[in-house]
Amino acid sequence: MHSTEPLWQPSHDRINASNMLGFTRQLEDRLGLVFNDYDQLHQWSIDHLELFWQQVWIFTNIRASRGADNILTNADQFPGATWFEGARLNFAENLLRNRSDKIALVGRFEDGRRTTVSYAQLRQQVADCAASLRNLGVVSGDRVAGFMPNITETVVAMLATTSIGAIWSSCSPDFGINGVIDRFGQIEPVVLFACDGYFYNGKTINSGPCLTEVCNNIASIRQLIVVPILSVQPSASALSQGVLWADFLTHKVPQELVFEQLPFDHPLYIMYSSGTTGVPKCIVHSAGGTLIQHLKEHQIHSDLQPDDVLFFYTTCGWMMWNWLVSGLASEATLVLYDGSPFFPDANALIDIAEQEKISIFGGGAKYFGAIQKANLVPRKTHNLEKLKTILSTGSPLSHESFRYIYEDVKSDICLASISGGTDILSCFVLGNPCLPVREGEIQCRGLGMAVDIWDHQGQPIRGAKGELVCTRPFPSAPIYFWNDWQNVKYISAYFDTYPNIWVQGDYGEITSNSGIIIHGRSDTVLNPGGVRIGTAEIYRQVDKLDEIINAVCIGQQWQGDVRVVLFVVLRDGIKLTDDLQKTIRHTIRVETTPRHVPAKIIAVADIPRTISGKIVELAVRNIVHNEPVNNTDALCNPEALILYSELEELQH
Repeated sequence: MHSTEPLWQPSHDRINASNMLGFTRQLEDRLGLVFNDYDQLHQWSIDHLELFWQQVWIFTNIRASRGADNILTNADQFPGATWFEGARLNFAENLLRNRSDKIALVGRFEDGRRTTVSYAQLRQQVADCAASLRNLGVVSGDRVAGFMPNITETVVAMLATTSIGAIWSSCSPDFGINGVIDRFGQIEPVVLFACDGYFYNGKTINSGPCLTEVCNNIASIRQLIVVPILSVQPSASALSQGVLWADFLTHKVPQELVFEQLPFDHPLYIMYSSGTTGVPKCIVHSAGGTLIQHLKEHQIHSDLQPDDVLFFYTTCGWMMWNWLVSGLASEATLVLYDGSPFFPDANALIDIAEQEKISIFGGGAKYFGAIQKANLVPRKTHNLEKLKTILSTGSPLSHESFRYIYEDVKSDICLASISGGTDILSCFVLGNPCLPVREGEIQCRGLGMAVDIWDHQGQPIRGAKGELVCTRPFPSAPIYFWNDWQNVKYISAYFDTYPNIWVQGDYGEITSNSGIIIHGRSDTVLNPGGVRIGTAEIYRQVDKLDEIINAVCIGQQWQGDVRVVLFVVLRDGIKLTDDLQKTIRHTIRVETTPRHVPAKIIAVADIPRTISGKIVELAVRNIVHNEPVNNTDALCNPEALILYSELEELQH
């Protein structure tokens, strides 16, 4: 079992310089409050939601033309609570508060190209883009879509859209045609920003034919704007219905930027559920809720300050892109990367971290596992002097990755494993620059987030596994689902289990240290012999073995019970011998329980993943049980599903 001794303790200097301490001092100065520890602060924040979120507004200096009449109304209704009623603000105005020549965005590409844009330049580009959108007749409430890579132009298009009060929604260009149509077709955008293609892992992918199909199938699109990535003059197919980005932004004189002043709960983004069990749900998030939650998470929990350089490896199809871009509201410099994280080699992102002097570096848990298995030792090969925080999300970070980061990346660092979701466009549990880091544990529950772990009877439990719930409203909850009359799908998604209580669908645990462990999705919890097992518990053990690149674990219905089946992708030249199977089973048994040991271990060539890189256990389980997978367009490699169909090994 892992040690509960901290891997890292923040120094007194770090604590004293942190925004977390600055915020608690504000509460002391303004409200006369004194807290002995974080648990007390967290409890106060959920007991006094109105006061807490009002103080976050003040601390983060939210720009608004009119303050709120009421901070929180209908607090006993979830959903149904209303935040900052009467306030008027604009999301883009808060992200463009800095008008100086400071670098706002650094663009990095896998072919080595580098671009920079200052805050002043960004503001002017947004002004020009917004004026062009207005000339097209785009107004508040219209939808504008981006089929774009993670580049400066995407940020400009989003900010221009939201400055008008239109609603932004994006997919990354690696989505298939049907995946794009399934998403954008539901929300009927009037404008589509897209690239002519993109580079990934040394390959050139042409998006022209896909753009033609999308425009032909979504009648609402009045204008296509093409950003040239592959060539200065894209192919005729890409431009047959479109205009070039540079031409779209061109005006005879520089345009003035007008920020529409809108209600706190005005729709900002439309995000999408993974779509692996049907057509994706269109989740609508508010401008004010997104802004105040991201500011809280960035400044107070992640200690983001104006002199920081923030990076997260993400595409525009993952919520972490939206989270990353909000870093502009803290006046930091953001690094955007488009391409494979392992091209030309596994050092690609570490090289960028050194070159750009990144201070807060984020990626998926699988990324950190991969560089560990590639035997990278950045503390010996790179100068990461500026790096103060590593963020990890997407799936639970393994115990081995915790140790690896402190042993081989950097020892004096706040490793902030975070977890939330597209559903809330933010985090339930996350980091804290003033708390120790313990192996395998997320540091704390988010301020203002009444997160708990409940058992089957709906009772709070500690030191045991259960359902992650949120018992009180929070401002970044979705305002509604698109085309979901009377909130039927919305309520079914989160509030069917317990009325007025948000159920996230994660299987978790609150430890004796008040840390949090996420054991995986509760809808994929294994149940052999009636014992509930989180798949993440098994992955943590498998990740230790160098022979295994990746794995997916499911429960197979078998002889009136459930048996655990583990599929593994092996390194080149490795075979799944009896000895290797014994090693896998022994490792799992010693570190967990006999119930966790898979009844079947099967080698496969690939594992199906969503476009944002998440393993789709439900899709594998459906194939094994000869049940349909309703929406394979949500997968980046749907061809992998055939590997799990009618396997002889699972018939006995």
